[in-house]
Amino acid sequence: MEYTDLGNGAHLELLQPQHAPEIFALIDANRTHLREWLPFVDGTQSVEDTKRFREAGAQRFKRDGSFDSGIFQAGTLAGVIGLHWIHAGNRSTSLGYWLGADFTGRGLMTRSVNAVLAHCFEELNLNRVSSAAALGNAKSNAVLTRCGFRLEGISREPEWLYDHFVDHNLYGILQRDWRALEMTVTRDDSDSR
Repeated sequence: MEYTDLGNGAHLELLQPQHAPEIFALIDANRTHLREWLPFVDGTQSVEDTKRFREAGAQRFKRDGSFDSGIFQAGTLAGVIGLHWIHAGNRSTSLGYWLGADFTGRGLMTRSVNAVLAHCFEELNLNRVSSAAALGNAKSNAVLTRCGFRLEGISREPEWLYDHFVDHNLYGILQRDWRALEMTVTRDDSDSR
């Protein structure tokens, strides 16, 4: 998934080591916004921290094909979306994503998730994609629901978020669900994450 056009001046692009300064700048400018739901923000204090994140991502890509893509709007990095791992034997993966505050509410994340799902089901021939969103993160829950994920359960306190545990809604979508949605539903281009 090196480059995918999302329309309206947006695209996904496979993140490379040279993107580290841009990623760090976006995180640094959005600390309060991102910190509400993402546990990595306080541990990202320099471009070097971001370079280590990219190096780990490059190793994952070599190992199992999982990836991190930048979400770009008009040439500016708006956020990140990627697969945490790919389990080839089970043909499954897990999806994660985030956007800077200035890029929310434009449908950008909905289009990005749909593009990654198309890649997972059409190009990688995966059977299942899972994702999780904190119960209180209404915007992320809405994106997953809009993209056809089904709520499968709640995981109690799986994540320590700086000073408290949070519960997660657990979501999944199967290849056959995706194909059925493709034939029957026009994708909604609005989101607020």
